[in-house]
Order: sequence, then structure tokens, then C-alpha cells
Amino acid sequence: MVFSSLVFLFTFLPAVLLIYFLVPRPAKNAALLAASLIFYAWGEPVYVFLMLLSILLNYFCGLEMAEREARGLGNRRLFVFAAAVNLGLLGFFKYAGFLAESLNAFLPFDLPVPGLNLPVGISFYTFQILSYIIDVYKKKVRAQKNLISFGLYVTMFPQLIAGPIVRYEEIEGQLKERKVTWEMFGNGSAVFITGLAKKVLLANMAGEVFSQVSALPGDKLSVLTAWTGCLAYTFQIYFDFSGYSDMAVGLGKMFGFRFPKNFDYPYTSAGITEFWRRWHISLGTWFREYVYIPLGGNRAGRLKHIRNIMTVWLLTGLWHGASWNFAAWGLYYGCILLAEKFLLAPFLRRLPRVIRHLYSLFLILTGWVFFFSPSLPGAFRYLGAMFGSGGRPGTDPEGLYLLVSNLLLFVISAVCCTPAVHRIFSRAFRKRGWMKIAFQCGVCVLLFFLCIARLVTETYNPFLYFRF
Repeated sequence: MVFSSLVFLFTFLPAVLLIYFLVPRPAKNAALLAASLIFYAWGEPVYVFLMLLSILLNYFCGLEMAEREARGLGNRRLFVFAAAVNLGLLGFFKYAGFLAESLNAFLPFDLPVPGLNLPVGISFYTFQILSYIIDVYKKKVRAQKNLISFGLYVTMFPQLIAGPIVRYEEIEGQLKERKVTWEMFGNGSAVFITGLAKKVLLANMAGEVFSQVSALPGDKLSVLTAWTGCLAYTFQIYFDFSGYSDMAVGLGKMFGFRFPKNFDYPYTSAGITEFWRRWHISLGTWFREYVYIPLGGNRAGRLKHIRNIMTVWLLTGLWHGASWNFAAWGLYYGCILLAEKFLLAPFLRRLPRVIRHLYSLFLILTGWVFFFSPSLPGAFRYLGAMFGSGGRPGTDPEGLYLLVSNLLLFVISAVCCTPAVHRIFSRAFRKRGWMKIAFQCGVCVLLFFLCIARLVTETYNPFLYFRF
């Protein structure tokens, strides 16, 4: 079940909200936990048992760590065990097939390739669990003694399958006590509808353009067609993922939770370092806190600093997918970030911001090719098409048609990648409160009905991050 589905919007969410606000306060966490398990089991009921196993294992490991700490005993072995089990489950389901296929290319015999479906959201909830285990081990947080509260932290459906990745310390107090005001609920509803509009009205439409380009034979792509497809995917993945994150943050507010922001207009960046401070913020924070800093960060000398950055970005690439093109995507950004840090920073600072912005967009679009290609050789073939290798034509009728027929979509998408729309929306009728509220409510209602109209008539409604 996805947020941008009619079943969720008109059946699941209304029912959960009704039950949540009817039950007494002590039962709210239990009600939300039950709803989250149903939400997760909707598409893959068998994997709900894997999630329950993870909850129980880590709950009791956390309690045992607290008990051993109280008795003055060490927790290192228990921590290593818990971390190994969590990473082992993630590795088995996500990377076993990739590892077997990679080894089969070199071994004189073939290893069996597991044909397991990837449990939805396993990368996200595994990282949340690891943050809890690590922080309990480091004594940054206390072990959660309430099994329902811990289970809710792991399974909370608003951010279960696509983040943002919420560290336990960010939500510990809210699991115990929170309050939903009318203002908070209304703001959450507006944020949710904004995210829904991003997903349905922009991401899905851009995705249809990209699907048309990716369906064409690779050797038939002109330079214009290849760049049009890449541009469409650039808009699709941003509005798809940031829209889903907005919906998660909005839903959280409707239930009294405050989740961290996950995107901050990344396509307005004037440098790749800035881009990664604005894109998937919760993932970057996780890797900084639990990988980069423990490795020594920038305090261990230049060579180790380079090693730490490349390690983080290799892991970031592989976190997104078990294939060599994702590893290349991560290393691609690691190399650019190193270049900006040690070589390009003085030069870039002297350039006008508009030039730095164009430089960033060029590298970002190029990077997405590694991300959306089915394989590493496929990524290089597509890049070859973008840069005219093999005597490809610069334009063709297909590319011209796709660009011209979707030009308005691209212009609207480009504007919506900036804070301009939000500023206009938030400043409207600034001096007259009731008119501002009425205007904003009217816009939200209009966006909601436009989304429903499109969902009723269209069947194209994928969510890209289900793959990760």
C-alpha cells in the first residue's frame, strides 16, 4: 500500500485516524502499532514476521544491555551480536543475490542465486534499529522498556517504508507523550497534500516521459532524447521521494509526531557538497553519525580522511541498491566531494552562484544515469548517448516531440524545485489571517481533488524507493 493510492486515502487513513482519536491516551501507541503492522502486511504479509522478529530481538537486546550496564558489566559482545544479526538480515535479503552473481563471474562453478523478494523498507527500518542499538550501547539513550513503544518506533507507518530515517533520540520523548492540536493537525494535512501533489501531479507525469524514453532502443537514442529522458527522471525522483517524505512528515504531525526534514530544495544547490546537505538529509546524518565520525571523520589525517569519505559513499551507493551501478554512483559522488574539498573549493568560491548552480546540475543529471540504469554497462551506454558517442544525431523527431509536448511540465517542475511557490503560498494575505487560512485551505482542497482525479483516471503510480 502506498500513500498515493485510493485505498490508503479513502479507507486505511480515515479508519486509522478515527480509531486513534477515539481510543484513550494509554492505548494510542498500541492502536498505531497495530495499524502500522497491517499497513506493512498489506502487500507482503509473510515479511511482517521478519519485522516482528527484529522488534523482539532488539527490544530484548536493549533491555539486556541496560541490565548489564546496571551491574557494571560490559556490553561489547551483546552489541556486536545485535548489530551482526541486523546487518546479516539486511545483507541476506538485499545483497545475497548480488554477491552470488558477482562471484559466479569469477568462479569455475555457479553458486545458487537466491530468488527472494526484497522486504519493503528493510533498509530504512534496519538503520533505525541500528541507531537505537548503537545509542543504547554508547549510553546516549536509555533502553526502551515498553515493548509497544519500541515496536511503534520501528514500524510507524508514516515513515516505515521510505523514511525519513528517524533516530531514536529524536523521537524518544514523543513516544511517551505527545499532543495533537488543531493547528498541528491542519498543518500536517497541508504538508501531506503538498507531498501528494508532488507525487501524483509532477513525479508520475515526469515518470511517464522517462518510461517512454527508456522503452526506446538504446542505439536509437539521439542526444536530445537521452537528455530529455535524464531530465524527466531528475524531476521524477525528486518529486517522488521528497513528495513521499512530505507525506510522511505531514502524517506524523497528524498523529502528534515531529519527524526531521528530509529535503531542502537540493536542486538549488551551488555545489555537490551543498547538494548532499539538502538531499536525503536523514540518510546523510545517519552515515555521518554512525560511520564517518566513528571512522575518525576529518581528524585522522588526509589519507584516512579520504578513506573515510570514500567508505561512506561506497556504502551510500550500496545502501540504495545491490548492483555495481549503485556502487559506481556512490563512488562518483565520493570522488566529486573529495575534488571539491581538496582541489576545487577556492576556484568554485570565486565563480558566480549561477555558474556553480549550472555546474551542480550538470553533475547531478549525469549522476542519475548510474542510478536509473539497470546495469553499469547500461549506464555507460546511456551516457554515451547523452554525449553523442558513435555518431548519434543531435536531435530526432522523437526527442523534439517529447521535449516540446512536455515543456510546460518541465517548466512547472523546475519552478517547484525552488522555494518560490512555498514563499508565495506562505506570504499570501500575510496581514489578514482569516483570508490567508481560507486561501491556503482552498489551494489544498484544489490540489487534493486534482490528485484524486488523476489517480482515478491513470494507472501509472509507481514509487521508486520501494526498490531500496
